[in-house]
Amino acid sequence: MASKYLYPYWGSESEPIGQFITNAISNGFDGIEIHIPNDQVFEDELYKVLLHTRERHPDFILVVQQVTGIAKETPTEYLWNVLKQLGELRRFQPNFINSHTGKDHYSFEDNCHIIAAIEDFSRTAHIPVYHEIHRGRFTFHSATTLKYLKVFPNLKLVGDLSHWCVVSESLLEDQEDIIKQVIPHIHHIHARVGTTQTAQVNHPFAPEWANELGIFVTWWQRIVDYHSSKPMTITPEFGPFPYMPQTPVEQLPLANQKELNLKMKAYLQHHLKPHVCNVLSY
Repeated sequence: MASKYLYPYWGSESEPIGQFITNAISNGFDGIEIHIPNDQVFEDELYKVLLHTRERHPDFILVVQQVTGIAKETPTEYLWNVLKQLGELRRFQPNFINSHTGKDHYSFEDNCHIIAAIEDFSRTAHIPVYHEIHRGRFTFHSATTLKYLKVFPNLKLVGDLSHWCVVSESLLEDQEDIIKQVIPHIHHIHARVGTTQTAQVNHPFAPEWANELGIFVTWWQRIVDYHSSKPMTITPEFGPFPYMPQTPVEQLPLANQKELNLKMKAYLQHHLKPHVCNVLSY
């Protein structure tokens, strides 16, 4: 089945939310992914715009992010803040929530307690919650993530493998067995190309990054193939500074972030094949 593409709000915060959603639809995206600012005026406007958008586009996809800022807090305090934010996100009736879950320096037991509470919220609220592979979260490291998957075998992940590349300073060439085990859990893709030293190349279609682009597209194809019975949602997620490299002093971005996301959607629509593969080969 053909994949569904979402446009990221990250990098477009200066745009009125109505114009942002209109632009996303006019550029051929099936929906948006957004970290909603803690601003009541913005939230009310987003709610109104979504009502209007869903009337005109019933299949419009909304993904909201649960992300907490850096704070010195106990696991209990952190979980309270997360559950409060998740409760507030219910209002927008998202297709699913992308959760930045736990912290890399919390204990395994504390992160398990946090995951269990979020999974309970998901069941009660009838809203799927996917946990993003990301530095700083319980998913920051490939091998340690497997330990959590053994405790929570039905856990669903957002696949952003660029973070594992940075953490391991590799393109995961020696972690094939881990990738095989993780692919069944990835239900949403963040399509950003990283390197061994950074989570985002300056331009994924520059010839010097052809090797990295090929590796990431191969991973994404394998994920799409495994879940071929349903459309995979994909967010091209090239971000602004500090993800986007920039020149010194003048601080000019080395590429246009919005254009990269448009080009990545077009590239993947052409290169990702929706055919069914034999998942046992993985």
